[in-house]
Amino acid sequence: MEDNNNNNNNEFKNVTSNNDGAYKTFTNSKTNNNSGNGFGKSVLLPFVCGALGASIVIGSCIGIPGVRSQILSKLDISSTPNEPIQSSSTSSSSDVNTQQISLNNYSETAIGVAQKVKPSIVGISVEYSVNSIFYRNSSTAEAEGSGVIISSDGYILTNNHVVNSGSSSYYEIEKANKVTVKLYNDDTEYEGKIVGTDSQTDLAVIKIDKTGLTAAELGDSDSVQVGEFSMAIGNALGLGDTVTSGIISAVNREVTDSDNNKYTAIQTDAAINSGNSGGALVNSKGQVIGINTLKIAGNGVEGVGFAIPINSTKDISQQLIQYNKVKRPYIGIGGIDLDEDTAKRNDLVVGVYVKTIDDFSSAEKAGLKIGDVIVEIEGQKIKNMEELNEIKNKKSIGDNIKLKIYRDGDYKDITLKLQEQP
Repeated sequence: MEDNNNNNNNEFKNVTSNNDGAYKTFTNSKTNNNSGNGFGKSVLLPFVCGALGASIVIGSCIGIPGVRSQILSKLDISSTPNEPIQSSSTSSSSDVNTQQISLNNYSETAIGVAQKVKPSIVGISVEYSVNSIFYRNSSTAEAEGSGVIISSDGYILTNNHVVNSGSSSYYEIEKANKVTVKLYNDDTEYEGKIVGTDSQTDLAVIKIDKTGLTAAELGDSDSVQVGEFSMAIGNALGLGDTVTSGIISAVNREVTDSDNNKYTAIQTDAAINSGNSGGALVNSKGQVIGINTLKIAGNGVEGVGFAIPINSTKDISQQLIQYNKVKRPYIGIGGIDLDEDTAKRNDLVVGVYVKTIDDFSSAEKAGLKIGDVIVEIEGQKIKNMEELNEIKNKKSIGDNIKLKIYRDGDYKDITLKLQEQP
């Protein structure tokens, strides 16, 4: 990365007539008693009345959603997925969900996902040496994290900040002295070797000397949708394998960590706690769609966690395994962003002002000069270093790229060959 220096009334209508009489009475004429009439009075009439009454009651109940649901459940009647049960009351066609949903299905999904993925998640313990201005001798510190098995022969993907902690003005943390890995349902502690790290993406790969491991199934993070099921699995708070579930809250969310590294992340409300870093964010199929990496904490903040999309980790992890680092294209400049106000005050144009040029770099060889303003790269206008790097990083080492620069009141085209970032 180059350096860069938000109707019931009708029923009663005819009951009263006038003052001569409040109501009329009707009596049946006396008829001969015979067996046919006796059967009708004693058997048939009560039966018909009873059946009619039962029909009215059931019909009324069916019209009441709550009662209807209980009746249907006892009769074991259910709707098909494409034919939702409709209530007798008028409903809008814009209703999102009119199906009756069983929570058993959700529970079974979560159980199945957890059982599938947990064997592919590891707990990571790291021991550091710490030099502090408060202590004469160095001391040790420990940290907990998680990892995802990406190959059966022992390669594990995790966060860079799990195995490489930061430093402050009060203390300095050296690289990890010891990395210990614990597998699912295995009390053995395995020594982990750091294969490669990349602070820019906050990813790292470690390896243990063991084969026959259960590698996680990687999904397609580009197809993730807001609202779909998600589960975070990892060594939360050092307690061992722990699962939390929720939904996908957002995709392509731009976030910045404490080291000023910017990420395009998946946001979830599944709880991500200390120790979950490096663990897996998975979908309802038990496929890993992200590596848990960040959370926003503070008063009034709940369920705001982030994961690195798994698609963006695939090439990184392969490079870390192959080269122990990530190879990136490099121009070799340090620049300053020029917005409209700054550019106008300095009689310049909007773009990236070239402040420094590295010796023997692509920029130097192509003839860039300090004071030049880069306004386009590969035919795309840019306003800052972030846009420049975004376009540049889509290229490969050895590719030629075209720049348009502003120099001394004129525009000029320059072609340079991208080198490997040292």
